Amino acid sequence: MIGFRVLKRRRQVSAETVARFKTLPVANVSDSMSRMQAGGPNLRPYHSGGVLAGPAITVKTRPGDNLMVHKALDVAGPGDIVVVDAGGDLTNAIIGELMISYAIERGIAGIIINGAVRDLGWISAHDFPVYAAGITHRGPYKDGPGEINVPISFGGMIINPGDLILGDEDGLVCVPIDEVDTVYASTKAKHDAETKQMADIHAGKNDRTWIDATLTKLKCGFEA
Repeated sequence: MIGFRVLKRRRQVSAETVARFKTLPVANVSDSMSRMQAGGPNLRPYHSGGVLAGPAITVKTRPGDNLMVHKALDVAGPGDIVVVDAGGDLTNAIIGELMISYAIERGIAGIIINGAVRDLGWISAHDFPVYAAGITHRGPYKDGPGEINVPISFGGMIINPGDLILGDEDGLVCVPIDEVDTVYASTKAKHDAETKQMADIHAGKNDRTWIDATLTKLKCGFEA
């Protein structure tokens, strides 16, 4: 039944791909995708620190209900990211300490909730990646409906099952499975260039001539 079903994930990014991207900043990945992909500014990290990277297990659930999220934790395997679209509603928390502890025991690599979570003190004391849109003490319902392994969207960023999910202190980005090689090559080149630029800054060799060149090209006026 559409709206209440559990589907199988047909493919996913490889562990090797996840490992390659894990060393790269989300901002560089975003820039390499023309700054057109973002999980939205409301989805923020609440854990103590650490990188989120892995293939998506997607969940679409009724706001305030976590029945299908419980099922997704059983479906997900080691290294997976459980990505939940709960409509962005903050009335009821979708997960908390108990469910996250279960996810950790299963080897799941992180959880994203487009909705609320609770037990903030516990979450913030641990390095297991948890991203959410907000916090509330009010608990969830467990009635459904919902869907697992269907396309979902956060702020216009489409996430398909098996896509690469990345997150750090700056937020979240999704790299479509068919684009990972192209995006990696571009991101690695940009990161290497920024690493060199940082070294030049510390060495007092940072080239700033591009600023005046750009202003002149754009016909900016300069007072004599």
